[in-house]
Amino acid sequence: MLDIKLIRENPEKINELLKRRNPELSIDKVLEIDVERRKIQTQADELRAKRKNDSQKIGLMKKNGENTDTIQEEVRKLGDEIKNLEDKQTELDEKQRDILLHTPNIPDETTPVGLSEDDNVVISSWGEPRKFNFEYKAHWDLCEAKNIVDFERGVKISQSRFTLYRGKGSRLERAIINFFLDYHTEIQGYEEILPPFMANASTMTGTGQLPKFKEDMYKCVDEDLYLIPTAEVPVTNIYSGEILSEDDLPKYMTAYTPCFRRESGSAGRDTRGLIRVHQFNKVELVKLCTPQTSKEEHEKLTEDAEKMLQLLELPYRRVALSTGDIGFSANKCWDLEVWMPSYNAYKEISSCSNFGDYQARRANIRYRNKETGKTEFVHTINGSGLAVGRTFAAIVENFQQEDGSIVIPEVLRKYTGFDKI
Repeated sequence: MLDIKLIRENPEKINELLKRRNPELSIDKVLEIDVERRKIQTQADELRAKRKNDSQKIGLMKKNGENTDTIQEEVRKLGDEIKNLEDKQTELDEKQRDILLHTPNIPDETTPVGLSEDDNVVISSWGEPRKFNFEYKAHWDLCEAKNIVDFERGVKISQSRFTLYRGKGSRLERAIINFFLDYHTEIQGYEEILPPFMANASTMTGTGQLPKFKEDMYKCVDEDLYLIPTAEVPVTNIYSGEILSEDDLPKYMTAYTPCFRRESGSAGRDTRGLIRVHQFNKVELVKLCTPQTSKEEHEKLTEDAEKMLQLLELPYRRVALSTGDIGFSANKCWDLEVWMPSYNAYKEISSCSNFGDYQARRANIRYRNKETGKTEFVHTINGSGLAVGRTFAAIVENFQQEDGSIVIPEVLRKYTGFDKI
């Protein structure tokens, strides 16, 4: 959530940055409400002061044996007026908060300005896309031929865009998860977390999924619980409502979870295979840090995710998302895109975002500054150590052989127990 103090002090700048995302965005309505609620606050404070003064007079008058009926009636009326003003202020507070909850983060000054994904900027690339000297297969065809993913029965059990892994496919998926977790914890220094796979509305609001993206969520009937769309939600909110010591920062956390997304706005996109599904596995990276180290920690987290692709020997590129494509809560985002032969293109496999204090302000995650003794909001950083299903698909496509077999990347073989499928 944007800082109301920052909005008051820099309205033109905030509007200018928001319009980089979308020309129709504005915080003008927030300011209108803020002016009205502060005016009411002043009126209420003045009436409270008068009520206090009159109440003191009543005490003196009673002491002197004077009649206090008239002044007591005035004090009662003052109480009614104050209550009305407080109710109106509460209404305005809720209205202002609702607008702020629906307002995205302001982009970082270095985020490329653009209207859509077409304006994203390729920053770097690693590895060379493989050139095949035989007719290769898309992962959905090869997975079915090898009986490692059963797309048809996954749909029968659930509905479209739900998948069923089988045999060596199940083992490969599990191997990728274990490899990511082991490397993130043993080499890169993250604490492993196994969070609940369901979160309440407050938790979903803390990271920005609610209220804006309610239609994309799977909600339990008659329960204040949602299936999580990413481990970012429960892991970031571990410290919601808490004040951390600066010595506790930065915090590095990683978590495997299944993820659930209705993807209501993506009808017709990537309908085949494992690229865009309603349930998928992911290993997430989450950091909490001070504002001073935020940009550095964002870069390090991105490099940690890149290292996974390098070890798997999968060609990829790093892309800076434009203001028209960046996530709702993020101010800066690097996408890692892996080469997919079936698309003859790179496909997003990891988004590494810096949220600044936007999520921390919503979730009320603070730390005590050692130098000033004051509390400040932490910065939150998040990135998928890679979407596991997309990694699975990329391995199948990039490591297929002319005889129809799939070679397992060397770093995964101790987890799978086999070197090819």
